[in-house]
Amino acid sequence: MLTGRKEILNKILENNHSPKNITVINTSEKIDMNESPTRAIKKKKDSSIVKGLDLLHKKEADAFVSAGNTGAVMAGSLFKLGRIKGIKRPSILVSFPSKKGETILMDNGANVDCKPINLYQFAIMGQIYAKYVLGIDNPKTGLLSIGEEKAKGNQLVKESYDLIINAQEISDFVGNVEGRDIYNGSCDLVICDGFVGNVVLKTTEGVASLMFSLLKDAFTTNLRAKLGALLLKPYLAKLINKTDYRQYGGAPLLGVNGVVIISHGSSDEIAIMNAVKVARETVIQNIVSKIENKVNGDGEK
Repeated sequence: MLTGRKEILNKILENNHSPKNITVINTSEKIDMNESPTRAIKKKKDSSIVKGLDLLHKKEADAFVSAGNTGAVMAGSLFKLGRIKGIKRPSILVSFPSKKGETILMDNGANVDCKPINLYQFAIMGQIYAKYVLGIDNPKTGLLSIGEEKAKGNQLVKESYDLIINAQEISDFVGNVEGRDIYNGSCDLVICDGFVGNVVLKTTEGVASLMFSLLKDAFTTNLRAKLGALLLKPYLAKLINKTDYRQYGGAPLLGVNGVVIISHGSSDEIAIMNAVKVARETVIQNIVSKIENKVNGDGEK
């Protein structure tokens, strides 16, 4: 199901796809990227985000994928779906490329101010996602800090460390990790508050953009460099694919009572396709119920 302006969507479908298995849900309003999320959700009830979340709330849809206003998707999810029983705050999970495949990090901006209980629950949710969606049986989990020693970090990190290391619900906790550990493959899941997580995400995007810009400049300086680039083309393609955010799909908003996937605002067809795949797998693995059961002491059913 596609929510949006029917005249626009139907024209695209007619030109590019067979619409037999696609339903268009018409909307007359649009939530812009610079709007106040809460105000927009309350005022623009005929927007694609609100209507999509309505479909999910009414069980007419199994998941909701959006590349729109992230704040509006989060606010709408909390308002329309509510939190999973026992979860204090939802969290955005994002995948980063690493030497061993990928490392997932949460939170990535849903909560800029956190308490230790929030980071503890992020670890629980992240481990369930890593196990059932990514297929990592015993995900190694680290707490992002400024050093590996237990005494390193601010008050939030120190208190969260004590809470997580003594939690029976969290397996294979490796303790404090540093920013470089996100990329070297030493752990599968990294936990932090949303302020730090979002800085990590935006910094990573900036470094990747700079790296490819420098490579492009280096390989176009002269004929010799261009010939070298031609020889390295297959390997450069692998590097680009490895670091391409589109390949990792969207970011699950874990902790709300439904499957919600947040995609990058500049997503193209590849990114959206992979976001739909993430949504489908999250639904198939029944992640929402597994989180609820785990948090409330009923195991992972």
